[in-house]
Amino acid sequence: MRTRSALPERLRPYRVLLASRARAQMQYRASFVTDILGTVGVGLAEFAEVWVIFHNVKVLGGLDFTAALLVFALSNVSFALADMFVGHLDQLPRYIRAGQVDAFYVRPLPLLAQLMTSDLSLRRVGRLSVALVALVVALAGAHIAWSAATLVLVALTVLSGTAIFSALFTTAGGLQFYLVDGAELTNSFTYGGSYAAQQSQQVFPGPLRIFWTFVVPTAFVAYIPAVAILDLPDPLAPHWLAWCTPIAALLAWGIAGLCWRLGTRHYQGAGG
Repeated sequence: MRTRSALPERLRPYRVLLASRARAQMQYRASFVTDILGTVGVGLAEFAEVWVIFHNVKVLGGLDFTAALLVFALSNVSFALADMFVGHLDQLPRYIRAGQVDAFYVRPLPLLAQLMTSDLSLRRVGRLSVALVALVVALAGAHIAWSAATLVLVALTVLSGTAIFSALFTTAGGLQFYLVDGAELTNSFTYGGSYAAQQSQQVFPGPLRIFWTFVVPTAFVAYIPAVAILDLPDPLAPHWLAWCTPIAALLAWGIAGLCWRLGTRHYQGAGG
């Protein structure tokens, strides 16, 4: 009985923190609604980019509009979820300069878990809602041979894609202990990776395609699974590769864990 109750009891401080963050953001409703509308605008602007391109061309990078919409939706759902829960790790340089990280260290909770629950960006629900609508439209409009395996692949893609983007944010956070003012550099891999994930990998030259597949594995977030879901031909992305997305997520988290561990060991305090 004690074993069963141990895990909920350990998670209780994090639940309390997240609930308090959520209540604080919804306290000022006008500001909260404005923030959500702002992120809806961001999502619509990114969708408009896809629509404008395919309004002028029928096929780009082996994808028609419906296929491109599926890639866009899968990548944006995953990124929005990761950004909502761990995207605020890009604020770590500000915490380090202000000496706030030292306060996290003295608490009897893991540093990464505290930082992840230090904020809950509910305003990003707006961008997530746009991505979810796009996902439903793309799946409904595409000619998909639905099966149990296809349903599992869609769910696995969203979960693994969220894990990959979360790992990228954590890796960027770990590097900040060395760079401190290197947020722009790490953002090129997090937000830049999000943009790359929305594209057909066929539009990239060979070296870039290798980079976004095997170095920063954003190709596994949307494009490779979409090719398998839609049964599209791509000699460099066989359909079985889509089932390797969880492996890519595990490898990404392995690197993220190493960067975070090295970063926290390197940190010597604010010196105040």
